[in-house]
Amino acid sequence: MKKLFALIAVFGMLTIGASKLMAQDATGTTPADTTVAATAETTMEEGGVTPEGVPTTPTSIDEEEIESTSFQAAIKQKFIEGGAFWMAPIALCLIFGLAVAIERVIYLNLADINTSKFLKKFEDTLNNGGVEAAKEFCRNTRGPVASIFYQGLCRYDQGVEMVEKSVESYGSVQMGLLEKGLTWVGLFIGIAPSLGFLGTVVGMVMAFDQIQAAGDMSPALVAGGMKVALITTIGGLIVAMILQLFYNYCIAKIEGLVTSMEDASVSMLDMIVKYNQKH
Repeated sequence: MKKLFALIAVFGMLTIGASKLMAQDATGTTPADTTVAATAETTMEEGGVTPEGVPTTPTSIDEEEIESTSFQAAIKQKFIEGGAFWMAPIALCLIFGLAVAIERVIYLNLADINTSKFLKKFEDTLNNGGVEAAKEFCRNTRGPVASIFYQGLCRYDQGVEMVEKSVESYGSVQMGLLEKGLTWVGLFIGIAPSLGFLGTVVGMVMAFDQIQAAGDMSPALVAGGMKVALITTIGGLIVAMILQLFYNYCIAKIEGLVTSMEDASVSMLDMIVKYNQKH
């Protein structure tokens, strides 16, 4: 279900982007032109116009909206200059990488619980209600720590040694679930700059071909070709830096969760030993 939702979201974003580009090409106007024209028209209607066509009040344009539109137009212009053949894969790396990274961030934050509070409630439930009550408490609590405790309690009737082995084994399973999907983020981090460098090399080769065909090494020809070639490298590096931030956050979060799991597992075994001694 998560994968289906992610695919629908990605295809939705791509469809919206394509429709905007097609609409702009069909009208022959840029978003900035449309925004300025609409703003000017609205201002003239509100202020009124004299019979000679002169506005009675000064027109005002939202500067922040113009700056935002100009920024989007600049990004689109650089995307076109870099070439859709090379920039599209880099943009896809950003989209899919962010989709996986955001899903991991949400999953890891939901898996993080107050371990100290959980251990206190677990100990009280075990001492007052027994093993079955503790199992029910763990079943109704989210997070890998509660899942590990539940698996350990399921082996309680086989002895403390089996509980310890079960906790260790299922701890490895939970660790794999926490790291799930991060390999794809790492792949996008590595492949985005590589695509950018490849586009740069190909662009420079094409620029030298143009120089050879022209028979003259003019500064304008060399500068223009190299500027276009380097845009793909800039795009790839920006994508890699954005995804690297999410990747490092996820790694740090996983390390904290693993430490909590190990500490909580040791505390759980001590509680079970004490419970056996009392009963």
